[in-house]
Amino acid sequence: MLATAANRIRTSRSGVKSGSVARLFVSAAVALAPALFGAHAQAEDVIRVGAPLPLTGPLAPEAVKQQRGYDLWAEHVNAAGGIDVGGKKMKVEIVYTDYQSNTPRAVQAAEKLITQEKVHFLFSPFGSGAAKAASTVSEKYGVPTIAPTASSSQVYDQGYKYLFGTFTPNDTLTNPLSDIVVEKAPDVKRVAILARNDLFPLAIAQEMEKSAKQRKLEVVSFEKYAINTMDHSAALAQIKSMNPHWIFVTGYINDLILLRKQMADQRIEAPVVTMIAGPAYQEFIDATGAGAENISSAAWWHPAVQYKGSDIFGTTENYVKAFQAKYKAMPDYGEASSSVAGALFQIAIEKAGSIERAKVRDALANLDVMTFWGPVRFGETGQINSLEPPVFQIQSGKTVVVHPPEIKQGEFKLGVK
Repeated sequence: MLATAANRIRTSRSGVKSGSVARLFVSAAVALAPALFGAHAQAEDVIRVGAPLPLTGPLAPEAVKQQRGYDLWAEHVNAAGGIDVGGKKMKVEIVYTDYQSNTPRAVQAAEKLITQEKVHFLFSPFGSGAAKAASTVSEKYGVPTIAPTASSSQVYDQGYKYLFGTFTPNDTLTNPLSDIVVEKAPDVKRVAILARNDLFPLAIAQEMEKSAKQRKLEVVSFEKYAINTMDHSAALAQIKSMNPHWIFVTGYINDLILLRKQMADQRIEAPVVTMIAGPAYQEFIDATGAGAENISSAAWWHPAVQYKGSDIFGTTENYVKAFQAKYKAMPDYGEASSSVAGALFQIAIEKAGSIERAKVRDALANLDVMTFWGPVRFGETGQINSLEPPVFQIQSGKTVVVHPPEIKQGEFKLGVK
């Protein structure tokens, strides 16, 4: 039994063994982990980073993306000999655990990773809600934590010192979008908003409402849908009855694919349809087909950006090539953010010359670096304040960046109502 548990623990870790497939923890294995592997890990001089993810449940597609980003970073680090810690090379080991798309379990998973798996550092769970909930744990134990997928300012308003995030606030997405629509489509006056009733989707919908009103647009509808909703017909019928010029929808990838299909079923159209952040994913385009055309969105990164960084990947181009070589696909912002989260830990550890948590935390707080993700500086709350997120639109089945001007690939287009 002990041998079986040991094997399961080993295969749940990624990074030390290139190409290893992460598997889920079993409770018995987790309980045995400290006794079985504490001395072994120390002997290998491994830096362990905990990664609680929703590997099963409705958020599993997002978890897969994060895992791919983490694994790519870890493999590159270890292929280069590891992280330089005061002149000593230490390899990286990512310890995964599944919290089944359940926020209370995400908090429990974070605590187990710290107290039982003895990880040195932590990646936050997926999304703003789970990241905020789990941040109380990392703050309690003084564990530097990077959130690769949490943009809501409510995550960072707790006065915590150990939490850092790679997404700028939500209004950095809604304001540029609104400016573009007002400029390109002056006849657009009526906005309908539909939001998943969850921290990030609801928060960005609320920012959209503010952005619209600031530009004298009329918000004719603001509806919420519950997590795991499968039938949106009533809410969509309500939106259709309001005859909006701009339909703005928030949610996660499965939500948005379902919503777009149900919009098509009800023949709901508008000159502008925005979904945050469905068009960032190739899966959205593949699943919705012609229904994806002219859907607009915004996110925190796009392969079109061209940065020359000092991280393990160097340039955006190099990162995209490395991702394509490993996964035979283009990276999206969720995957890239997960990779840069690892790269930022690496930079901070090397600057600190130590894996002491307080020293690494201070190094993160004082970072001012260029990466393949873009310029990284963290504000007083720990949230990044140095990025200008791209705005994009699906045109002829492809994602086209329409803002900012430096990386613009095409012009914003209106749909037909």
